[in-house]
Amino acid sequence: MTDTPQLDDAHFEVPDLLQAHSPSTHKPKIAMLYGSLRARSFSRLMTEEAARVLARMGAEVRIFDPRGLPLPDSDDETHPKVAELRELIMWSEGMVWCSPERHGAMTSIMKAQIDWIPLSLGAVRPTQGKTLAVMQVNGGSQSFNTVNQLRILGRWMRLLTIPNQSSVPKAFLEFGNDDRMTPSPFYDRMVDVMEELMRFTLLTRDIKEQLVDRYSERKESHVELSKRVNQKAI
Repeated sequence: MTDTPQLDDAHFEVPDLLQAHSPSTHKPKIAMLYGSLRARSFSRLMTEEAARVLARMGAEVRIFDPRGLPLPDSDDETHPKVAELRELIMWSEGMVWCSPERHGAMTSIMKAQIDWIPLSLGAVRPTQGKTLAVMQVNGGSQSFNTVNQLRILGRWMRLLTIPNQSSVPKAFLEFGNDDRMTPSPFYDRMVDVMEELMRFTLLTRDIKEQLVDRYSERKESHVELSKRVNQKAI
């Protein structure tokens, strides 16, 4: 049953228990994105509440302000807001994405931020193997369209998207005049999500490259290297 002549043994590995030789001791670095530019943005308020919980749990948190970010392809990566976003993603070890649901989908503001995050920067993949938590706020009844879409994007970008998620219906009822979220099962669920994100980040941040190491890519990289080394002219 172990006859596999198709395999290239030079790049085949047997998965083993993954452990960091020197576990990190610094605070987990969490980047947070939200998807609305409104003066009273409930996705921003939800993100800020989650940031407070993460900070209480010992994380270092940075929230990206999407105001001034150009549409994808309308400018280039030298734009200050694009550079700020990409620097934040490179810095992070985990992320939280929180978007309103508009017309049954995430907002264009949310998608634009994600679209500006590159799949690779030279030899570095800024999202691969990092953790992700997804949340959404709704103006009406509860929906899961947006968190489901965010999960698809997270998977495409090779993020380790945690199982738990948060969806808050009628978000305008969940925040007081002081813009703080009131105690409720929805608040408790958000805390659950942040707790799970912290645990997954602490478990995986030192071995993230190994978690997404792939046979096909090791093999492909070897072929490409051979082409460069063996080329007859430059």
